[in-house]
Amino acid sequence: MNARMLSCLSCLSYRPNLTAGTPALFAALAVAVLSLGPAAPRSAFDWFATLCGGTQGSGPLLSSGSLNTNANANAASRPASIIKVLSCEALPNAPGKSITTITVEYPPLAFTPAHRHPGSVTAVVLQGTVRSQLGGGAAINYAVGQTWFEPPGTLHVFAENSDPVHPAKLLATFVADTGCGALVLPPD
Repeated sequence: MNARMLSCLSCLSYRPNLTAGTPALFAALAVAVLSLGPAAPRSAFDWFATLCGGTQGSGPLLSSGSLNTNANANAASRPASIIKVLSCEALPNAPGKSITTITVEYPPLAFTPAHRHPGSVTAVVLQGTVRSQLGGGAAINYAVGQTWFEPPGTLHVFAENSDPVHPAKLLATFVADTGCGALVLPPD
């Protein structure tokens, strides 16, 4: 039994609020996940670890706190995402607007704290998994090929690569006022 399995199992004794009234359910979940052993998909262990106490950059799934409680607090100790502008062009059929395309690379455990964008944004994951949360919504894990849309000014609570080994990468397309100005604004 590895350290991750022991951590998952021990969470039951450290989180009595999770098991209050449902000890059989959580015991069954622990046995099911742990019985898979080394052949278990990583996502099964991640799911159970999140249930028990959260993953890097997130709070416990079933706590009274929000999912991103620790996310911005841990930002300074985590690698930053790397932005590369690929193009910025005026849109001839939309006077006063430009389209900008960028890549955002997330080294292992990289994190982008809360921010906003001045224009509309569409993102598609090219590599790995990017966990992202927009204001008013739940944090979602986006895998290769999956997309999300951000209306102008929407609070982007955070984006991260919670994988400690593999990098992640996304392609983002912005439609904003002409001039190829700032693409990221403060969260307030």
